[in-house]
Amino acid sequence: MIDWTDRHCRFLHRQLSKNALLYTEMVVADAIIHGPRDRLLSFSPAEHPVALQLGGSDPKKLAEAVRIAADYGYDEINLNVGCPSDRVQSGTFGACLMRDPRHVADLVEAMKRVSSVPVTVKCRIGVDDQEPTDVLPDFLARVIGAGADAVWIHARKAWLQGLSPKENREVPPLDYALVYAMKRENPDVFIGINGGIADLEQAAGHLAHMDGVMLGRAAYHNTGLLAGVDAFLKDAGLAGAATAEFDWLALRDTMADYAAELIGRGGRLHHVTRHMVGLFQGFAGARRFRQILSTDATRPGAGPEVIAAAFAVVDIDGGPRVQSEEKKLAG
Repeated sequence: MIDWTDRHCRFLHRQLSKNALLYTEMVVADAIIHGPRDRLLSFSPAEHPVALQLGGSDPKKLAEAVRIAADYGYDEINLNVGCPSDRVQSGTFGACLMRDPRHVADLVEAMKRVSSVPVTVKCRIGVDDQEPTDVLPDFLARVIGAGADAVWIHARKAWLQGLSPKENREVPPLDYALVYAMKRENPDVFIGINGGIADLEQAAGHLAHMDGVMLGRAAYHNTGLLAGVDAFLKDAGLAGAATAEFDWLALRDTMADYAAELIGRGGRLHHVTRHMVGLFQGFAGARRFRQILSTDATRPGAGPEVIAAAFAVVDIDGGPRVQSEEKKLAG
């Protein structure tokens, strides 16, 4: 999620869930090879488990990027074969690679050869005029045969022309049944599902069929739902003990301290708080909370006291009010 899941966002998300696997923004292989590596790849040890998502289409460059990234200690390296944006297509990577599954298999093999870090693939069910029931089984067979340790499937096609990235997340119809079928056909390989998953209740339904569930927009725009992930995973038998009730005031203090440290190193408060505006969807005071973070945090000299002021207007003890189905955010 380019421009969204930066290191500050991931630090926040880790405070909400100790067990969820976090993903970086997609980083292009060329940028890692020739760019500022520490700025692109370094992360807080608190973020573990965390996966690096790579974009690229050249086997040698991707292998070199993996070799470099492996030294930073990522728990997984993910190849993006699902992003349909024009910018990504111009580099001949992302979703357009689904037209050439043999080449994607070559990329996976090249990445696997240089590191013991698990290599995974994120894909769509097809692109443009492809028939997903025809192309997806072959695509999976090739990338799994090449050694992919897991595959995450966004249960929509991507249209490479005519739709914006936002429209590509909403307009093509979801086909969860096809993704479920792919899991049944590959029982020995981890296959996860993504796309249109709005909350943990929906995630539970998918976990009855799949090995994992990936949340994107829902986890960002309704960030507070992540506070329930550890209890959710415990109930599903997928993680250890979780606290009975999330400590929102401890989160306030942790994020204020984190922001203070960032500001001390020359950073800006809004680099942190821009990721926090979705924390209290449904709580009384949430609108004012968002206003404070969106205005006060961007002012010159703004400090961590803004975070305390924003939390103070929320009725945390009252909890979230029930939202109607039409107001739920899509994942």
